[in-house]
Amino acid sequence: MEILVVGSVAFDSVETPFGQGTDILGGSATYFSTSASFFTGVQLVAVVGEDFPAEHRDFLASRNIDLSGLQVVPGRTFRWKGRYGYDLNEAQTLETQLNVFEGFQPNLPGKFRDAEVVFLANIDPELQLEVVRQVRRPRVIACDTMNFWIAGKREALVRTLREVDILIINEGETRQLANEPNLVKAARAILALGPHTLVVKRGEYGVLVFGEHNVFSIPAYPLEEVFDPTGAGDTFAGGFVGYLAATGNFSEAAIRKATVFGSVMASFTVEDFSLDRLRRLAWPEIEERFRMFQALTAFEGLD
Repeated sequence: MEILVVGSVAFDSVETPFGQGTDILGGSATYFSTSASFFTGVQLVAVVGEDFPAEHRDFLASRNIDLSGLQVVPGRTFRWKGRYGYDLNEAQTLETQLNVFEGFQPNLPGKFRDAEVVFLANIDPELQLEVVRQVRRPRVIACDTMNFWIAGKREALVRTLREVDILIINEGETRQLANEPNLVKAARAILALGPHTLVVKRGEYGVLVFGEHNVFSIPAYPLEEVFDPTGAGDTFAGGFVGYLAATGNFSEAAIRKATVFGSVMASFTVEDFSLDRLRRLAWPEIEERFRMFQALTAFEGLD
């Protein structure tokens, strides 16, 4: 089944200790869609300005991504500029220009309203809830958010979480949302708000998945070269939700396997700037890294 994603399409300017890129293709919905498109079709809802080049649109359309919901309006596309130090887990934001994204109102095309799998990328929780109201009979709704919305629009976010099945956020956001320093206690508090599954992204330390009665953990894939972590979390979400939608299986076992596929996709993204690594990625590479992940995490009983 296809995935409906609502989020941002942007231009990023990124500096890391290993290089830099200026006005490169980015945005939460862009990374998510490109990653998920390796598994299933994607319906993208976002907004860009008149400066959005045809080559980027052609790239997205070539990846099994339906652009019927990509609005083009007068003005400039959303821009973000950030810098990473040698601690690549957190970016320093240097500049944010919302531009046309500031007035974004997601209006789903008719055929998108029948989506069975929905991903609410990192946008205003009031807009996320508006998307939920437009979808007729979703089977699964997954959601992302960030510290800005947790601090500034907590009540709206809590209302949205009542409608969400899977929440995907990072470790700091988990503690902030629950107002609880202990990660396990924080997870339990968040699950009580509505989601059935909480996926906690921990950067180079891997991923923790909390269900109503279980916990699952995997490490990050060990890489020799990391160039740009921008979009890694959205790419993880794309692989995670993409696998679930492709199989139509949302069991605990499927969620565990989806976690590995999400981590696999994220591990490729950080190997280059923007979506450059995903542009040249082939399915056999994904399968091979998945098998390497299995070998990395498998062990037999200890004598």
